Amino acid sequence: AGNAGVNPDPEARKHFWEVREAAWDSFIRVNFYGVINCTAAVVPGMIEKKAGRLVTIISDAGRVGEPNLEIYSGAKAGAAGFMRGAAKALGRHGITANCVAISATATPAIAARLEADPEKKKKMLSNYVIRRVGQPEDIANMVLFLASDASSWITGQTYPVNGGYSFNL
Repeated sequence: AGNAGVNPDPEARKHFWEVREAAWDSFIRVNFYGVINCTAAVVPGMIEKKAGRLVTIISDAGRVGEPNLEIYSGAKAGAAGFMRGAAKALGRHGITANCVAISATATPAIAARLEADPEKKKKMLSNYVIRRVGQPEDIANMVLFLASDASSWITGQTYPVNGGYSFNL
């Protein structure tokens, strides 16, 4: 399992038509091509062993879309589509491929931003059925399950781990 992503500073977010194509590059390279490159690096060894688990972390933006994050949302949706295709291609080799779609998680950067602005935090949490920011362990538990033999018959799926965010919109 792996995770890499870039997301713009919240203050610098603009619609895709308001910025030049060069500004899209980092989103697509890291959030989409990064998944393809990492997967391509590990798959030959998994095929040789006839076993493996691919778990990609995406954002709920890739599932529901987000204004001012259209390119980011598209790159994350692309990563999910890529993993579904990989699941179909690699299942005959004993390899599963799934995604975990996350929302706001209490990483140091996000926690600091939310603690600095209690009103922003309150507004953000109103979008979550479970009124708290996710903890890294919340995501890790799903990744651990998908990487284990307990999920050996699950492939090509995207699991939201988001405190109810995506269905509360």
